[in-house]
Amino acid sequence: MSAIRAIGRTLFAAVKADTSSASSAAAAAASTARTKHNPLENFFEADRSPDDDKPVVYGRGWKASELRLKSWDDLQKLWFVLLKEKNMLMTQRQMLHAQNLRFANPERISKVRKSMCRIKHVLTERAIEEPDPRRSAEMKRMINAL
Repeated sequence: MSAIRAIGRTLFAAVKADTSSASSAAAAAASTARTKHNPLENFFEADRSPDDDKPVVYGRGWKASELRLKSWDDLQKLWFVLLKEKNMLMTQRQMLHAQNLRFANPERISKVRKSMCRIKHVLTERAIEEPDPRRSAEMKRMINAL
């Protein structure tokens, strides 16, 4: 976990140094005021307190029975949250692999992938149950594009 934080801090420091190297202090203050959130932070896990010795417990994947209760919009939002989480985990895994370090919790990636597959399964069930064949075919095309 400390390796991930070190990599993230190094990368953030490099990006921050690039953005704050403006010709004047006023320009640097203005650019800092405009960019409060670094978009690269989305690809890294939030830092934990170094004195927190408790092991981190991560949640479980979504069950299909739970997903069946969700609306189409909720499933779409959940899909993109899971996609963002998957991208963050894959980025961390790749960075650690490049430095010959071990990825801390590889089971998290499989939980996210299973949840995403279950969302597709639930949406496919809904598309099959659709009485209108045109709408059903359109829904299936949309689901397969995910």
